[in-house]
Amino acid sequence: MPVLGLDTSNYTTSAALFDGTSGENIGRLLDVRPGELGLRQSDALFQHVKRLPELLERLLKGRTEIQAVGASTRPRAVEGSYMPCFLAGESQGRGIASALDVPFYTHSHQQGHLAAAAWSAGRLDLLDAPFLAWHLSGGTTELLLVRPEGTSVAAEIIGGTSDLSAGQLIDRTGLLLGLQFPAGRALDELYSQADVCYEPRVKLKGLTFSLSGMENQVKALAEEGEKPANIARFAIDAISNVVWRTTREAQKRYPGLPVLCSGGVASNTQLRAGLISLCGALFAEPRYSTDNAMGTAILTWRAVQVEGRL
Repeated sequence: MPVLGLDTSNYTTSAALFDGTSGENIGRLLDVRPGELGLRQSDALFQHVKRLPELLERLLKGRTEIQAVGASTRPRAVEGSYMPCFLAGESQGRGIASALDVPFYTHSHQQGHLAAAAWSAGRLDLLDAPFLAWHLSGGTTELLLVRPEGTSVAAEIIGGTSDLSAGQLIDRTGLLLGLQFPAGRALDELYSQADVCYEPRVKLKGLTFSLSGMENQVKALAEEGEKPANIARFAIDAISNVVWRTTREAQKRYPGLPVLCSGGVASNTQLRAGLISLCGALFAEPRYSTDNAMGTAILTWRAVQVEGRL
């Protein structure tokens, strides 16, 4: 008997079913006009409200044997973390739970990312002990120390970017090159066509770094007429190299902890290969690296189990 999970992030509407072993997630990217780098919250919320019923019809196919409903209601599980777009999933989730007379659970978007990554990597057991995690996405580039907390996890930021996120650097590079937003996949494909390696070096202070200088260098390369493939490689190498170095330093400070990677940027081919070689890092399947509702469904299942409802 499955549970239902909902996630309405800033760029993807998602719904998922999970039965303790297997699951199904469906999602749809929000529409972003060509040449723009994102959406206003009001526009994102409108698209979620409009599209979520359609996704639920496709996912549920008339099924009513749902044992619980969960939704991402905030970006992170900390006080003051808020984003209006999550109201779409929360409000519809509460309504469905009330109609079915089943419990409703709230989670953070970040907790969902971590749960989906662990499950799709075949290591759901990671949620029961401390581990290190990279959350690399369009809005977040954080190195986390994750510890179990009840049926979920608590994530402490111990490193990452101090300004521009990895996803922002990728998308702004893509916009400069005339690529469609989000630009991660297109830049990944361009990487293999590069014939120049600039070896960018981002300054690392402790476990923190800045990527804004790399954006300025990307603009300079474009003004100099550099090939798009070489610019794409510069941006990806800048991110990959500093993430590798930060991970190496974190492992010195927290020896023996496994490293889990989630978020859309974590699906980059170059970044993944280097982290696997460096420390045997674990990755979500590409479809569970990007925004999805599977992690929310998994955490909902775990909560229901503890309450003895399954």
